[in-house]
Amino acid sequence: MPKCKNIECKREFEKKRSNQLVCSPQCAYAYQKQQREKKAKRDWNKKKKEIKESLKTKKDYEKELQVIFNAYIRERDKGKGCISCGITLTGKYDAGHFYPSGTYKNLRFDEYNTHGQCVHCNQHKHGNLNEYRFGLATRIGKERLEALDKRRLEVRKYTIAELIELKVIYKDKLKQLKK
Repeated sequence: MPKCKNIECKREFEKKRSNQLVCSPQCAYAYQKQQREKKAKRDWNKKKKEIKESLKTKKDYEKELQVIFNAYIRERDKGKGCISCGITLTGKYDAGHFYPSGTYKNLRFDEYNTHGQCVHCNQHKHGNLNEYRFGLATRIGKERLEALDKRRLEVRKYTIAELIELKVIYKDKLKQLKK
């Protein structure tokens, strides 16, 4: 026997019609009211999401991209050793930037500038930069390291459209790595 769809009732009843959802006219009225309230809530949540999206600043988009970019770097470097000390990266580890992302904003989302790094080297040794540079030369090669050194002086300002595009790109890259 089916149960009445009215949240307040929920008792079993015998169907008189094939499309009957509730046990009585009173439950039908209550069920319609519940459905209208659910629809109003869905509509409000959709509207609220649109409002929040329209109020986002460039900084908000940068933060969202940074989270996705760092997740991609962690996934890319999973199983490799820490770029600085070589310890196997397991559990919690960071996406460490050789050139700090706060100072060198143009290299913030550069894959050659960012590598998996243990928490100890990244946070407690402030990046362990001498060892990081040696690890970079080994991992990406001296030519790319020299190119990275030159690019650190360039000025790069991302637009919101570019940030959104990068977010889509890195979400896709992350998805491909997880397969």
